[in-house]
Amino acid sequence: MSDLPKAVEICEKGPREGLQIEPGPIPTQSKIDLIDALSETGLKQIQVASFVDARRVPGWADADAVVGGFLPRPGVRYSPLWLNEKGLERALRFKDRLAFRDAILMSASEPFMVRNQNSDTAKNAHRQHNLVAMLKAAGIHAESALIMAAFGCNFAGDITAAQLLDTIQQAFDIAAENDIVLKRVSLNDTMAWATPESVKRAIGAVRDRWPGLRINLHFHNTRGLGVANAYAGLEMGVDSFDASVAGLGGCPFAGHKGAAGNVCTEDLVFLCDELGIATGIDVERLIEVARLAETIVGHPLPGSIMRGGPLRRLRQGLQ
Repeated sequence: MSDLPKAVEICEKGPREGLQIEPGPIPTQSKIDLIDALSETGLKQIQVASFVDARRVPGWADADAVVGGFLPRPGVRYSPLWLNEKGLERALRFKDRLAFRDAILMSASEPFMVRNQNSDTAKNAHRQHNLVAMLKAAGIHAESALIMAAFGCNFAGDITAAQLLDTIQQAFDIAAENDIVLKRVSLNDTMAWATPESVKRAIGAVRDRWPGLRINLHFHNTRGLGVANAYAGLEMGVDSFDASVAGLGGCPFAGHKGAAGNVCTEDLVFLCDELGIATGIDVERLIEVARLAETIVGHPLPGSIMRGGPLRRLRQGLQ
């Protein structure tokens, strides 16, 4: 328990990743309402939109309208996702409203890269050079790499530590060629292959290779291990996580018939609260936003704490 961090950063992915997989069109104003409500919970980072091809991800055809419509709250970083030059060009139109953190997007699985981005590893490496150059030209020196399928892939199987390290090294090589320094890597369990033990092995391997590199963890809950995997990360001292309010979302290219969303934000905040780890997030307000999210999508969502409530309520009632 001595390795538990004293505080963690939670990046909210619900608006961006959470709403893209919903079958019915979500009104633009509802997306804006969700972002504005999340901004009042104490979250310091919210990913708000995907600047992607609307033919492949129709749920984000209104990305420009959403990004131009939410009310920025001081102290909150609002970030976009892009996959190619066209998407980044669109995102950069809003650089006065958005924070650009991730510089390089890689996949430890080439078959998933093909499905997700219609690109093999070599083409993606070339694209990443272009994207980094575009960011630098815009005066943005992003310092994070994102690794998809970091633990396993429905189309390629388990990802070994050697494969993961090789993928991260490729990101470092791209960064070095463009005179940027990577300080953070996000390990994304895109298809929910991670287990607590594989999480610890991966973190240990990355730290052995790059001791000063900050690690962010992004888990999906398809197989019910999302919070367990997050706890394994906490035990290893990881202090940065992605999560999705009410457990919204999933990856439309992961090959799951019903892909579960990311780790539920309010469930992760509850876990941290019980462990004495500061998040700066008000779980009661977050529960209210989780209920709003259910109203927006029109069906039940998998979050647990919004139904059971945090234990502090029971403790106060028993006094």
